[in-house]
Amino acid sequence: MMNFKLLFRSSLGRKLIMSMTGLFLCLFLIVHLGGNLTLFAGDEGYTFNIYAHFMTHFPPVTAIAYVLYACILVHAWYAIVQTLKNRRARPVKYAVTSKAKSSWASLNMGLLGSIIFLFLVIHMSNFWGRYMFTKGMYREYRKDLTDGRITSTAYYPASPEFEYAVLTEGDTEIVRVKDLYVIVTGSFSLLWYVVLYLFAMVAVSYHLYHGFQSAFQSAGIAHGKYTPMIRFIGVWVFAVIIPIAFASMPVVFYIRSLI
Repeated sequence: MMNFKLLFRSSLGRKLIMSMTGLFLCLFLIVHLGGNLTLFAGDEGYTFNIYAHFMTHFPPVTAIAYVLYACILVHAWYAIVQTLKNRRARPVKYAVTSKAKSSWASLNMGLLGSIIFLFLVIHMSNFWGRYMFTKGMYREYRKDLTDGRITSTAYYPASPEFEYAVLTEGDTEIVRVKDLYVIVTGSFSLLWYVVLYLFAMVAVSYHLYHGFQSAFQSAGIAHGKYTPMIRFIGVWVFAVIIPIAFASMPVVFYIRSLI
């Protein structure tokens, strides 16, 4: 037990914790992106709102969400601790710099992480906070089960405790659900929020460009056979494709709001 405590108080232990929490957050990004892409379903938010309700009301997902929040906080805390300890260990820069090239991302992980953390606070308070704690934003969807055509109208529940309902009338499925879609599209019609979102995605891209590969190295996975594949995934999937996919959402909806 003592050795275990000493390990996680050491530089190696802190890096290992950041590695594990970081990789879990990378996994979350994939799931989160998949759900958010339903914004492009073209069904007036039907799929996205059902997805949002499931993600906030299904107990196993709720439990995983708390693990996610803990990982974010632990990752940020250990990053701060590691950065401060590194600076105390080397308060003055080396007189002779190493010839080994370090990427801009690797030298500015603290700055990038701070930008991302600030964005997460704004992002979650704007979307999750308003969705969970604002009353009165509901949508009723009527889906024709014969041809799949969907129509929607605003819905005003009689009870303030109302959350979700699904019923069938003949060949029509009726879904009444809280409307996160209108919150998202409203936010993405604001230029300042779109710019903030894009800026945050640039920070995410650079952070993952270095962080994904570094996480595997900290976990002791550094082998000539696997490193090229890890680097490829880190660069093209996590530093390029995922940030661009996320960035496409505010851009598309902002352009739509202007038409």
